[in-house]
Amino acid sequence: MPARKMRVEVFDGSGNRYIVTFEGHVTREKAIRLLDIVELLGGIPEEENPEWVNTASKRSKFDMVRRIVEKYFPIMWFTSRDIQSAYEEEFKQPISLSTVSTYLSRMADHGVLAKGGASNRRRYRMMTKTARHALSFVKSNK
Repeated sequence: MPARKMRVEVFDGSGNRYIVTFEGHVTREKAIRLLDIVELLGGIPEEENPEWVNTASKRSKFDMVRRIVEKYFPIMWFTSRDIQSAYEEEFKQPISLSTVSTYLSRMADHGVLAKGGASNRRRYRMMTKTARHALSFVKSNK
């Protein structure tokens, strides 16, 4: 199988141009790492995904868990227990750990979160819009 090539070209707010190229066996993890580097350079503007905008009329537990993830853990890895603690502190209501784990798993299945680690030590992280596009590109080229 021939080597794949992934190239990301971005401009920062000062007009500087960054070109990052990866050539070889492109996997989901490698694509996400590459885009993390680009994001650290300040080349990816964060846009709010309209399908995840919270409205007052939609206050299901799933929406509230999503809101906790976006508000407190936008760029770092977290566990189900982290979300459970933040949820209970923010909304002053209990939520079971199994409910949180189920919702986080669904978000990962839909490409909103990246997940890593063994099932008993599962960690999650928000995926940027660019990382989601790269992931769909990698999946479509399999």
